[in-house]
Amino acid sequence: MVEIKYPVLLINFKAYRQSSGRRAVELAKIAEEVSKERGVTIIVAPQFTDIAPVAQAVEIPVFAQHVDPVSPGAHTGHVTLEAIKDAGAVGTILNHSERRLRIDVIDEIVKRAKELGLITTVCANTPEVSAAVAALNPDMIAIEPPELIGTGIPVSKAKPEVITSTVNLVKKVNPQVKILTGAGITTGDDVAAALRLGTVGVLVASGIVKAKDWRKAIIDLVTPMVS
Repeated sequence: MVEIKYPVLLINFKAYRQSSGRRAVELAKIAEEVSKERGVTIIVAPQFTDIAPVAQAVEIPVFAQHVDPVSPGAHTGHVTLEAIKDAGAVGTILNHSERRLRIDVIDEIVKRAKELGLITTVCANTPEVSAAVAALNPDMIAIEPPELIGTGIPVSKAKPEVITSTVNLVKKVNPQVKILTGAGITTGDDVAAALRLGTVGVLVASGIVKAKDWRKAIIDLVTPMVS
């Protein structure tokens, strides 16, 4: 399993047109340049079809955005852990608000991912769900109130109590799990607030993907992580 050094910036490319195909590779290369210049861990999560070309183009960690709870076999239209690993991914995001999973499914995937040496980052919408997920022993949990995702209103400022409650509950259940902040993160100030509240990084999508200057946006977000 690849060792992740914290703090971390995890960029979810989602299914935006501007972050797919050749543009996905371009964005990943910019993220890699900033990662090396600033000494901060940056993980990229492109669409399934872009995992292989992105993983071949950069040395920073590449994640899938989701996987299905199936083993290799007759499962048309499904994506397995083995498939993303073969494509070059070292981990996966699970249970994003746009791709919800039942808790038993998350449990199954996390266990199989560990067997394959893959990293798991599980999204959760409340402190209580975060605590339940922590018991499954994923590597990271990203706390993301869905009503703030894509709004530009950061949870670290709008609902700081959600983050502090998550940190406290998760530490009681499983202190080994790392906690990221997601939802509405767009500026370095948002990241600084998230770190002050006890998380070790952020999960970002539109704040970077939709930015006019990707490099500038990424530098802005990682600066609080090295200052």
